Amino acid sequence: MTIDERLDRLTERHEALTQSVELLLRESQEQTRQIIEQGRTVLEHSRQINEHSRQINEHSRQVGALRDASASLLQIAQAHENRISGLEGQQ
Repeated sequence: MTIDERLDRLTERHEALTQSVELLLRESQEQTRQIIEQGRTVLEHSRQINEHSRQINEHSRQVGALRDASASLLQIAQAHENRISGLEGQQ
């Protein structure tokens, strides 16, 4: 094998390696872009989860307030019923 043939072979190998590195670089850049996009999506979902949690807490507080108000109304209704029953019994 002559020196020229060796140089041609080395040149071909170098070009093949260069193409492989360029391909790996493009793939790496695409994966990086995808990871960044997925990170943004995760961040947005996290914000939505936090907002939903806040809304659930507020609804739970409102349900508790309604429960307490219903219990108070029940006591008032029972007191009125007892009073009416007492008045009817006196007649």
